[in-house]
Amino acid sequence: MQTVFQKLLEDTMTYNTRPVFIYKIFYPCFLTTCSTAAAKSINQHYTENALAAEAHCRTELYPQAVETARYIVDKKPPFNSYTFESVYKITYNQACVSSLYFDSYTFMGGAHGATFRNSDTWDFSTGSRIELKAFYPKGAPFAEYLFGNIERQIAKRLKSTPGSYFDDYAQLLRENFHPENYFLKPEGIVIYYQQYDIAPYSTGLPEFLIPFSTFKQDF
Repeated sequence: MQTVFQKLLEDTMTYNTRPVFIYKIFYPCFLTTCSTAAAKSINQHYTENALAAEAHCRTELYPQAVETARYIVDKKPPFNSYTFESVYKITYNQACVSSLYFDSYTFMGGAHGATFRNSDTWDFSTGSRIELKAFYPKGAPFAEYLFGNIERQIAKRLKSTPGSYFDDYAQLLRENFHPENYFLKPEGIVIYYQQYDIAPYSTGLPEFLIPFSTFKQDF
């Protein structure tokens, strides 16, 4: 099993003493009873990702914030600091398998910010990612099975919240499907989509749980 420690990169960056850009980048550090070499490799991956995100904040996003702030005189109109925040959540952590996702939120002015999600499921005995297809029998048409399951879930949600998905969601969920966009929970696999992939902003990032209990009956 894995023990997880949290690390953080953060800064409040100013222009003419005014805070114009704030970033917080949370990322995990793992200890494991499975393979020390695997944990070292995975930790290095997340450290490098965090440093790359920090460099993006400092060299690309901060200059954009300065460019906007320099045209504001006497706080008219008010300038709200631009922000970048990346947080993670461990969703599964049993034996030598850990699954987690990262939500990275960017606000660069406008009505609202944007969130992008990415995820990983690791085998800590090898240091390798576990692909979605590994959970299904070899050669099984798992994608179409998932699409059918997701369509049924959306149809049910639309009955209680009309307009929460785009009318052509059946086509969009296929066009915007990426097999790496999943994570594990103790009760099953969660497939997710990015903002605007299949639904309006107000819906957020749609998630669809595929329970492990359904696998035997469907394959």
